[in-house]
Amino acid sequence: MKTRLIIPLLTAGVFCSLYAFKNNPSDRSTDPPTTDANNAGLKLPAEFGALIVADSIGKARHIVVTKEGNLYVKLAKPVKEKGIIYLKDKNGDGRMDEHTGFGNYGGTGLYLKDNILYASSNDEVFSYKLNESDEVLDQNNPSKLITKLKKGRQHDTKSIVLDNSGNIYVNIGAYSNSCQEKDRTPGSPGIKGCPILDSAGGIWQFKANKLNQSYGDGVRYATGIRNVVGLDWNQQNNSLFVMQHGRDQLNGLWPDLYDEKQSALLPAECLYMLKKGDNAGWPYVYYDQYQKKNIQAPEYGGDGKKEGSKEYINPALAFPGHLAPNGLLFYTGNQFPEKYRNGAFIAFHGSWNRTPEKQEGFYVVFAPFKDGQPTGEWEIFADGFAGTDNVMSPRDAKHRPCGLAQGPDGSLYVTDDVKGTVYRILYKGK
Repeated sequence: MKTRLIIPLLTAGVFCSLYAFKNNPSDRSTDPPTTDANNAGLKLPAEFGALIVADSIGKARHIVVTKEGNLYVKLAKPVKEKGIIYLKDKNGDGRMDEHTGFGNYGGTGLYLKDNILYASSNDEVFSYKLNESDEVLDQNNPSKLITKLKKGRQHDTKSIVLDNSGNIYVNIGAYSNSCQEKDRTPGSPGIKGCPILDSAGGIWQFKANKLNQSYGDGVRYATGIRNVVGLDWNQQNNSLFVMQHGRDQLNGLWPDLYDEKQSALLPAECLYMLKKGDNAGWPYVYYDQYQKKNIQAPEYGGDGKKEGSKEYINPALAFPGHLAPNGLLFYTGNQFPEKYRNGAFIAFHGSWNRTPEKQEGFYVVFAPFKDGQPTGEWEIFADGFAGTDNVMSPRDAKHRPCGLAQGPDGSLYVTDDVKGTVYRILYKGK
């Protein structure tokens, strides 16, 4: 009789558990999801796996993950009048099965801090309060924090990040390649004093809780930075890090000084640690990763060898030219092995300016850090986004990584702004 009594009790317990799971989404399974058989087409280190969690959502740029494991993704251009996509995993299988959206504006910047979602268009920054379920309370009425930012035909995206003291940092890209009198014209000299730097070509600091700010309310935190898409706040040394897109067309504009090979490889794509008042030197210098120094720009009297002024800062890390870094994330999770803790992941989007050489990028790299400083050589972490090893034009790439985010379990999320794919990378080892 005891056995007969126990079995029904156990069966009832299982039935109740299944019923609760079905009717209470908060009781979803916490087991890691099953990765795709081919790791979503990605090449990863041993014991890592990947899956596609969403697809065809639009030109996906930056991304954030909520504490519930749901996603907000910023689109470069709105789809059906929705520029921010909300993706929710309702059944706990790791794949997003509910797609909604709001925010009728395109852009790149997206950041989540203290239950407030920050998003940028190409000339403004907004904020949205979230409820306890990580859902936006009032989708149609965001707070407008910053407005009337300079934008041009090039480098108009406004990437954003917050520090721990109530400040928000906004990239305002230079609407020029190298501040020539005639932009991108062979032999045209640089404009003395480069007036662009008054309102662009740097990082501006504003208050994260003040409405309707513009230049007069903010601080030009750092200058001489051509354009930044990927940026993050390093929690170990409490500093801002940014990835600069280096200048183009050294050979096309100055063929007597640079051959095609040099132009394809120079200048470096630079990771800068920025302090208030720093000047990285654009347009007067560029960083040469082979000579390991700032070189005076040809528009301002340089010859490819003449060293630039010592007033300009050097990068923390230098990468090959024309890879187009669009995402930067310092990893603070516990899922990945110890070597990844506090290191930097960088998403390289791929560019067009390595012609006639084969295009490079289209991958995510990892650079180890300790105490907020790089400690070793960087390595390719996730490759295969392009779908081919022979990319002669960016149009050849099937996917181009852009945004990076860390999930509450320590997973790494990567967006693609060609087909609107969102990847999730997990560690499957012990």
